[in-house]
Amino acid sequence: MKKVKMLGLLMSSGLILAACSGGGGTSSPDYGLKDVKFPLEKQVTLKVTTGSSPLAPEDPNDKLIVKRLEEDTNVHIEWTNYNTDYAEKRNLDISSGDLPDVFHNAAASDVDLIKWAKNGVIVPVEDLIDQYMPNFKKILDENPEYRAMITAPDGHIYSFPWIEELGSDKESIHSVNDIAWINVEWLDNLGLDMPETTDDLIEVLEAFKTQDPNGNGEADEIPMSFINNGGNEDFKILMGAFGIGDTDDHVVVSNDKIVDFTADNEEYKEGIKFMRDLYERGLLDTEAFEQDWNTYIAKGSEHRYGVYFTWDKANVTGMNDSYDILPALVGPDGKKHITRTNNFGFSRDRAVITSANKNLELTAKWIDKMYEPLQSVQNNWGTYGDDTQQNIFEFDEATQTLKHLPLEGTAPGELRQKTELGGPLAILDEYYGTVTTMPDDAKWRLDLLHEHYVPYMNNDYNYPRVFMTVEDLEKVETIEADLMEYVNRKRSEWIVNGNIDEEWDAYLAELDRFRLPEWLEIKQKYFDEYLANQE
Repeated sequence: MKKVKMLGLLMSSGLILAACSGGGGTSSPDYGLKDVKFPLEKQVTLKVTTGSSPLAPEDPNDKLIVKRLEEDTNVHIEWTNYNTDYAEKRNLDISSGDLPDVFHNAAASDVDLIKWAKNGVIVPVEDLIDQYMPNFKKILDENPEYRAMITAPDGHIYSFPWIEELGSDKESIHSVNDIAWINVEWLDNLGLDMPETTDDLIEVLEAFKTQDPNGNGEADEIPMSFINNGGNEDFKILMGAFGIGDTDDHVVVSNDKIVDFTADNEEYKEGIKFMRDLYERGLLDTEAFEQDWNTYIAKGSEHRYGVYFTWDKANVTGMNDSYDILPALVGPDGKKHITRTNNFGFSRDRAVITSANKNLELTAKWIDKMYEPLQSVQNNWGTYGDDTQQNIFEFDEATQTLKHLPLEGTAPGELRQKTELGGPLAILDEYYGTVTTMPDDAKWRLDLLHEHYVPYMNNDYNYPRVFMTVEDLEKVETIEADLMEYVNRKRSEWIVNGNIDEEWDAYLAELDRFRLPEWLEIKQKYFDEYLANQE
């Protein structure tokens, strides 16, 4: 209890933020509970601030998953739910001193976590984990890489993570986020073969533009669409055909363990010139550089795209046979390459306990419930037995396991947003077949990646989720604010206006002025430390 007692001293000595000490707060009273066992004999209330989708109920207590959780624990949650502008509203609460017991779905950056800790907004939780959280402690003990990833540079743990394992290494479902989907119905209508090279793709897109593949007599086909710099909906997977490829954060790691910036390479320049060629030929969606998600899926639902990009086609064009994965393309050098993302089924910021919380044991044990395997699975995807709407699962009483139900055409993302709880949880690969089935859409996606992309992932490493010191984090964020805006702006300008060859040398000089070498040095330092910690 040493650190827990220390927290009480911190709070009583006024070392937390002045705003927190003077604002009255919205946390729960001290219930004086010790040796907590669920369900409690007498119901108590914790106050939790969260963020959820606009598709979800305004009050999370209206979700069946939350109702069951309250029955299991006899802990009632008084939610403050922000379904828009969560981070901004959360920060206003912090600055005003209105701290809940917990920030759930905390949406905190690493800088947030360290600054909140330094300013006394949140408390360290490693002792709470060891003393009161057997479910989570077991996960950390058996998977020490996760303990390493949630431990701040000062040696403390300040937050509870979301962990979702679906395959590992190159076979992870997160190894590619922006799958390219091609309209195979249009290929069949025009008697075209699946493109195998970047030149083939140009020919196919030209045919989609000029030969009325949907047969309606109108030139309403969009050969290729994307959301510019849009993560899952960006075109960056195509860049791998030209060499180094690209990622959302423009970082790759070579097999020599060298951290490299993608957007200053000659291969990157050739990829942008390819996209410029498509633009000049009128093969790119004219709205691609400003459209939002709603516009994107509206056109996708009408099957107007020849090629587009997203995590799962069901969310854009539906789960049907009209679209299939575009295989890795052979580039000008005769090779295929798929660049691995730097994404992981991991986020360290899914819940924090505030310094206003007077019920640390109770709160820790309530959060530990989220790491029970059956609860984690439901928090991540949704629940079962809801008579009012479609269910993600059916529950087998005999085996005490959850089976994913067919989606029946429903977009998986929408159904999850309506029914999940999110927040801190852990789903390990070992749970599939013992706690739950693998979702059909995930199994299908993993099979696609394995067949079409994994064989061409030539890099053995991707950049891990390192936890930097606040000084280095601030340097990185300061550099990135100008660097990434400039890189992404120039990418768009070159595709729309051309002139990349003429401007390339000045562009490289500007990257140096924006402190790219310093940024790379910091990134390399933490990658080297990460490797050393794995040995």
